[in-house]
Amino acid sequence: MAAGKPKKKNPRLASGRKRARQNVALNAANTSLRSKYRTSVKNVEKAVLAGDKTKATAAFAIMQSVVDSIADKGIFHKNKAARDKARLSVKVKALAQAAA
Repeated sequence: MAAGKPKKKNPRLASGRKRARQNVALNAANTSLRSKYRTSVKNVEKAVLAGDKTKATAAFAIMQSVVDSIADKGIFHKNKAARDKARLSVKVKALAQAAA
């Protein structure tokens, strides 16, 4: 038996072929945006763990705009974006309180 996914058949209709082409491009774009989202969240978490208050607040400001724009596009659900922002906001504020 062959392991892995079965080979996909080529669509017969022109509309199906076009949809397959579009799916490749959309998948690449969505993957890139998902990566950008996760990277911005990780940058804030790294700054918080390092204890760098100024870097954490700057990264958090950038992360908020990235998260909002990607949630608006529907890559991630709006509630997930809000949840991530809220959790990181608590960490950044705790870091600011500890430094003060």
